[in-house]
Amino acid sequence: MGIGLTEFLTNKLAAEHPQVIPISVFIAILCLCLVIGHLLEENRWVNESITAILVGALSGTVILLISKGKSSHILVFDEELFFIYLLPPIIFNAGFQVKKKKFFHNFLTIMSFGVIGVFISTVIISFGTWFLFPKLGFKGLSARDYLAIGTIFSSTDTVCTLQILHQDETPLLYSLVFGEGVVNDATSVVLFNAVQKIHFESLNGWTALRVFGNFLYLFSTSTLLGIAVGLVTSFVLKTLYFGRHSTTRELAIMVLMAYLSYMLAELFSLSGILTVFFCGVLMSHYASYNVTESSRITSRHIFAMMSFIAETFIFLYVGTDALDVTKWNTSSLSVGGTLGVSSVITGLVLLGRAAFVFPLSILTNFMNRHTERNESITFKHQVIIWWAGLMRGAVSIALAFKQFTYSGVTLDPVNAAMVTTTTIVVLFTTLVFGFLTKPLVNYLLPHDASHNTGNRGKRTEPGSPKEDATLPLLSFDESASTNFNRAKDSISLLMEQPVYTIHRYWRKFDDTYMRPIFGGPRRENQPEC
Repeated sequence: MGIGLTEFLTNKLAAEHPQVIPISVFIAILCLCLVIGHLLEENRWVNESITAILVGALSGTVILLISKGKSSHILVFDEELFFIYLLPPIIFNAGFQVKKKKFFHNFLTIMSFGVIGVFISTVIISFGTWFLFPKLGFKGLSARDYLAIGTIFSSTDTVCTLQILHQDETPLLYSLVFGEGVVNDATSVVLFNAVQKIHFESLNGWTALRVFGNFLYLFSTSTLLGIAVGLVTSFVLKTLYFGRHSTTRELAIMVLMAYLSYMLAELFSLSGILTVFFCGVLMSHYASYNVTESSRITSRHIFAMMSFIAETFIFLYVGTDALDVTKWNTSSLSVGGTLGVSSVITGLVLLGRAAFVFPLSILTNFMNRHTERNESITFKHQVIIWWAGLMRGAVSIALAFKQFTYSGVTLDPVNAAMVTTTTIVVLFTTLVFGFLTKPLVNYLLPHDASHNTGNRGKRTEPGSPKEDATLPLLSFDESASTNFNRAKDSISLLMEQPVYTIHRYWRKFDDTYMRPIFGGPRRENQPEC
């Protein structure tokens, strides 16, 4: 009688649109993942990342059985898909939703963890793998590969810890974990790109300086580009006020300008991740106050939704990729060898993280010893910050695919071994460390104690009287002696309380010059954000 109507239509659809069926199946699994995540939300033991990985692994198993062991994939990984379409909404939302007051109040601490920490961790992991891999019989990696491995496994995923910490109860700890997570990812990507530009055939004493100089160039120019696009967007929204006629245009401008900032950075070979993050911070600080109230609320939900879907998509793929038989068969390592190499990397991640978290925390507490803030990074906080950065996530996977595959495929046994090893490390740290995060945080910070500590840490910031809030550092309306004394007092305050002083004068400059041009409420009318 011939094939049935359903089979005929399926074959016809697959022939004319070969990607329709895989994409439809993946979207259906994505919806299933969201439903399961919702059902598991209340116990707070399993977050979206763990749920997506487990659902992906289960889906990969089913596909593996259906294909009779040929493949576990629904879609083939493409690093361009990740870096162009999935990563921008995740990073932009992080900048857009950040609590700016706490983020910039702890800016130097966050930057020290997120920048200096990545350098320390990269050095330890790179040299550790270079020394230990040959002893395990794993050879064939180049110097560039070892440095890339250091940056790949220095990128953190702090989602598990952030879902358990309470922002209102432990504001300092939450700010440090959240801020370091974003800056860490950005720094890892920038450093990874800097490593790719090293000419290893002509290494000399200046190579390290060139790498550092290239890193500073990428970091600073990318940041400035993000700030510029954010300010331009804010100025356009304030000047033209699209909300008079259409709130849809307001949202469209914000979304498109955010994406444009990322693409411009990639076009000029800068770091799109840094650019889009600071673009998000500036848009949240200025542009969101230049749109209607409904657009302001809608934009936050839209950006959060896009970020959530992108993250879930990535972890779902990681779960299916864990069962990729092609990479496992191609790998130069046996199962035991893969576990050994993965264990070495995990141990180096633990060591590299500890090597900067505890020393930099002590240094931060020492620098803030003269401040009136009753907030310090206690040893328990340091342990949680250390633990929060042990999990590896989407950025590590993407960088590993970019370094060791071509469009998700590799025929080189050594490269295949590194991809499978990266997948195992991400799965192990996310599942095992993720499951242990809640009991650890609850043990170190009991709910009642952390709530009281958070309240004690809050205070009204000392500063100038209300009438001085909008005065700049120097005034042309005052005498030279008055300006001299003002500058002298400010410099003294800067030496004793550098972080607080910089933040205080930035607020004055922001109220006096920036907000009138780019938008936003005056300080006395602004809620803590």
